[in-house]
Amino acid sequence: MHIVAIAGSLRQGSMNRQLAEAARRTVYELDPAIQFTLLDWADVPMFNEEIERPAPPAVARARKQILDADGIWFFTPEYNHFFPGPLKNLLDWLSRPVSAAQGQVLDGKPAAISGISAGGSGTAIAQDHLVALISFLNMDVMNKPRLTIPFGFSKMNDGVLDLGDSLPYLERQAQTFLEFVASR
Repeated sequence: MHIVAIAGSLRQGSMNRQLAEAARRTVYELDPAIQFTLLDWADVPMFNEEIERPAPPAVARARKQILDADGIWFFTPEYNHFFPGPLKNLLDWLSRPVSAAQGQVLDGKPAAISGISAGGSGTAIAQDHLVALISFLNMDVMNKPRLTIPFGFSKMNDGVLDLGDSLPYLERQAQTFLEFVASR
């Protein structure tokens, strides 16, 4: 099984990127044979139909990774009660047909969503918006459990995420997502 994680923040040390790394460790503890890749998409340009075909190399690379994945796990921050604009841009690229012979790469892919934020909503509102979009794109969304971690700065120690009492929730979501993907 191959899981591709998409951290909605482009910052290398972001809380959500660190949450994705914690999920990777958790998945490996559950099953070391599972491949878990964090998508590198910082170089994906702004969507523009004038450069859509042929796809820019960064877009082609991201599409291939998504196409090869068995499941997609999103880790999104929440900015102004929404997921980040760069993540929307990535999804715009991924939602476009690859060619006349090949549709978009998100179609039917199992998806899970997690997030950590500085605020009290724990990304719940952003996750709801993300679910609306990826459902429209025909992804197979695992609606529960979702992981929402509020007041994320309280879980940071010198810039390093320490999930503490949130770790069992991540473990539960990871186990459920692996079962969800395997059942598809």
